[in-house]
Amino acid sequence: MALDGFADQNLTRTAMRAELLDAETELQLAYAWRDQRCEKSLHRLINAYMRLAISMAAKFKRYGAPMNDLIQEASVGLMKAADKFDPDRGVRFSTYAVWWIKASIQDYVMRNWSMVRTGSTSAQKSLFFNMRRVQARLEREAAAEGRKLEGHVLRALTAEEVGVPIRDVEMMEGRLSGSDFSLNATQSNEDEGREWIDAIEDESEQASEKVENSHDNATLRQWLLSALSDLSDREQFIVRERKMRDDPRTLECLGTELGLSKERVRQLEAAAFGKMRKKLEATSTEVHRFLG
Repeated sequence: MALDGFADQNLTRTAMRAELLDAETELQLAYAWRDQRCEKSLHRLINAYMRLAISMAAKFKRYGAPMNDLIQEASVGLMKAADKFDPDRGVRFSTYAVWWIKASIQDYVMRNWSMVRTGSTSAQKSLFFNMRRVQARLEREAAAEGRKLEGHVLRALTAEEVGVPIRDVEMMEGRLSGSDFSLNATQSNEDEGREWIDAIEDESEQASEKVENSHDNATLRQWLLSALSDLSDREQFIVRERKMRDDPRTLECLGTELGLSKERVRQLEAAAFGKMRKKLEATSTEVHRFLG
């Protein structure tokens, strides 16, 4: 941490000593980079506005990210801005760069806030960075009028203010209420306390279900084989090729192989299924779904 702090201070001092560009010089550097890909001009432009990147990075320290990382992300945003800046639009580079720097830092903060993805849309990002401020303002305004906002009312007003569904506000409150916890942490301070992961319901197939499914599948197989044996060889072939292959064959393909028309193969298939249904309808509704 001490080294990180030293690096922060050293970088800040270096940035503060960088030259201040006037509008004309800034424009010349931007043209040189855009038209000639002059790296010296690019480096000069970036170094001149590194103080801006550091200043914006400092505003996000409250989210708990290391300052070095915030500065690095701000630098990435600054370089993207320099690469995409169009000097013909008539705006100062600093005005254009602010958006890219802020976007880069915000993406970094949201990626590292939680192992669970916090938000992806622009509205959710706005909610992440503005919810506490908006809620504080709403509460101050209500207090000035002698009112106290209940939780559900405050959430509804916040959702309307930011322009997101109320469920997004409820989700974000949960995400901002605390950091992630390990499922391997114990539920109590006792040495023998069980871990939180032990309290999660096991959704995998249980032993009893495996036995039942195995028995049902075996029974179903016997019923199908029995019904299939009553069909002619040609009907059995059509049923197998149409229903029992991982990649079922088409009526046209079977017709070509059997020397029949596509419609005739369809009729034989329907007749075969009709015979199988008659034999199985009194014993298994599951097979009906298979044949359907």
